[in-house]
Amino acid sequence: MTVDRPRAFVSRQSLPRLAPYVRLRFDPVRHAWAVLSPERVFWPDAIGLDILQRCDGKTPFSVMVMSLALEYDADGGEIDRDVGAFLQQWADRLLVRL
Repeated sequence: MTVDRPRAFVSRQSLPRLAPYVRLRFDPVRHAWAVLSPERVFWPDAIGLDILQRCDGKTPFSVMVMSLALEYDADGGEIDRDVGAFLQQWADRLLVRL
């Protein structure tokens, strides 16, 4: 049996948050952060981790983009596209809710 779910799309008003079954955990053996989900473990790079740590369900996507652009001293348009694509991939994997 398959369940058709409507695809969520990232928008300026999105309030990204990790899915309820997803956890960020620091692995002291590897000295790295892991994203834990049922039967899967992801090892995000530093920028991916920075994005995921901002997914609190309260911070709008547009505010995330502005703060990342300031923190990384980068072009807001480029950050918008890159972060939007990143979050869309994670949302399509059902790891981030929009």
